[in-house]
Amino acid sequence: MQLRLESAAYLFYCKLKEKKFSKNIWLSKTTEKMNIGYLKTVKFNHNSISKATLCLMILFSMGLHKSHAQSNTSVDSPNIIIMYSDDHTAQSIGAYQNVLRYGLKLDHTPTPNIDRLAEGGIRFYNAFVTNSICKPSRAVLLTGMHSHKNGVLTNGESISLDLETFPMILQDNGYQTAMIGKWHLGTEPQGFDYYEVLYGQGPYYNPTMRTSNGDVDRHGHTTEIITESALEWMRLGREPDKPFMMIYNHKAPHRNWLPGPALNDYQDRDLPEPSTLFYDYSGLATAAHEQDMEIGTTMSWAWDLKVPINPATGEPSDGWENLIERNRLTDEQLQRIMNAYAEDNEYLYENYDQMSNQDLLRWKYQRYVKDYLRVIREVDDEVGKMIAYLERENLLDNTIVVYAGDQGFFLGENGWFDKRWIYEESMRMPLIVHWPEGIDAGIANKNLVQNLDLAPTVLDLAGTEIPDRMQGRSMVPLLKGENPEDWRDAVYYHYYEGPPRVHEVARHYGVRTDRYTLVHYPDHNEWELFDLEYDPDQINSVYGEPDYAEVQQQLKNRIDELQEQYEDYTWNE
Repeated sequence: MQLRLESAAYLFYCKLKEKKFSKNIWLSKTTEKMNIGYLKTVKFNHNSISKATLCLMILFSMGLHKSHAQSNTSVDSPNIIIMYSDDHTAQSIGAYQNVLRYGLKLDHTPTPNIDRLAEGGIRFYNAFVTNSICKPSRAVLLTGMHSHKNGVLTNGESISLDLETFPMILQDNGYQTAMIGKWHLGTEPQGFDYYEVLYGQGPYYNPTMRTSNGDVDRHGHTTEIITESALEWMRLGREPDKPFMMIYNHKAPHRNWLPGPALNDYQDRDLPEPSTLFYDYSGLATAAHEQDMEIGTTMSWAWDLKVPINPATGEPSDGWENLIERNRLTDEQLQRIMNAYAEDNEYLYENYDQMSNQDLLRWKYQRYVKDYLRVIREVDDEVGKMIAYLERENLLDNTIVVYAGDQGFFLGENGWFDKRWIYEESMRMPLIVHWPEGIDAGIANKNLVQNLDLAPTVLDLAGTEIPDRMQGRSMVPLLKGENPEDWRDAVYYHYYEGPPRVHEVARHYGVRTDRYTLVHYPDHNEWELFDLEYDPDQINSVYGEPDYAEVQQQLKNRIDELQEQYEDYTWNE
């Protein structure tokens, strides 16, 4: 029967091409409307179409109608694309530059395409993660549950195959689903009709992609490859008459920020420095003094800074061969990379002995932040390609595009790189939602939202039931411009990795309201309290000051309430 319907569809198409109708069939976005009743509206020359052709038209239309009836979705259901870029922080997005009161202030926007998504939709200024580290953040996105509930507390765990995720639910409800790019959750991707993902973090060049049909070796820059694979599935891998959901995750800008097409950007200029680049942590608790994530001392010459010769010893830098091997660089690719950094590296070699610690930090900062923004520019270019495809294929209006970072990132603030902390640079995630048919353009929302809310929001938008176990809340009322009176007044945060794990950031938990951040470091039995109105950079804790005693106690009570609400008893162990 299926083969006959497909043959009928092809013949119907051929007849449409051959015959001249006095009035064209209106091909609606809703294929559902292409049923027998709608054939009555077609006007044609009876003498030019045979009875056999009419039968085929009816069979084709009945087949479409039957196919639709087998799904819980209609072709009016919105398509959904979620872009969850790794470590993309709000400070590096033009749409956020005039709002953030802390951190690096760029003098330009590296993200014109992402900015256009924000201009055409809604941007959330107060979006935060629950646990600022890669695997846990991705598990929260998929499950709508905090780390202690989904079992992925650190980068050391993998997501359980027994967990039901929102892609599984959408798949069960008639959506085509695909996962392209960075997965990083250890186990085989579940709930996807097709996937093509990196192994682990994946390299910046020449990755082996793990697919539904086996491994595939790709040649080129990974950021471009991920988009090419996503567009290939969009063009050839999906059924055009069914709604789709695609998670399209870029590896960039995760460490070690190795650019491709943008290698030569920013060659003739220095970028602004954050005001706290040389901060000494004097206003912070012990944890800040014990971390290992400083640009000046933690970054490696080869892997992070792309300096092949150690300027202190004149010997090859540790890790240079690893950079080449991990990325399987061809001679041509390696030469292009060497040429791009040659002039600045030569300056370093010639002047290293005369450079002060501040001079060295400044040099390293410029190398780091330029590379970070170079790979950001490359991500933005690929976002532009995806949006152009949607627009060209008339899919943009009914496709919900979510752009987010899986967490924030330090761009030299406090002299740091990386994430993990409850501090603003790390905890805040960029979050933009674009949907011309469902969201007004240019909305700036200041409600407190989290990555915890994405799974229930997507299910709500798709018209499917939200499981009770999900701990997030649908943001659909906010997308509509509403301001629910019972919306949350605080977001809960917890970070479970600690020394001796990478970067040695102490375990901590806390709460962030519209004005205050309170954080507890249980392994040190220390607290920090920040008044964000007067201290947006969070460099002077006011914990223990008499003027804040009442606020301090209220926030401690709020932590207790949220831990009870989310059933987080891990800190009692």
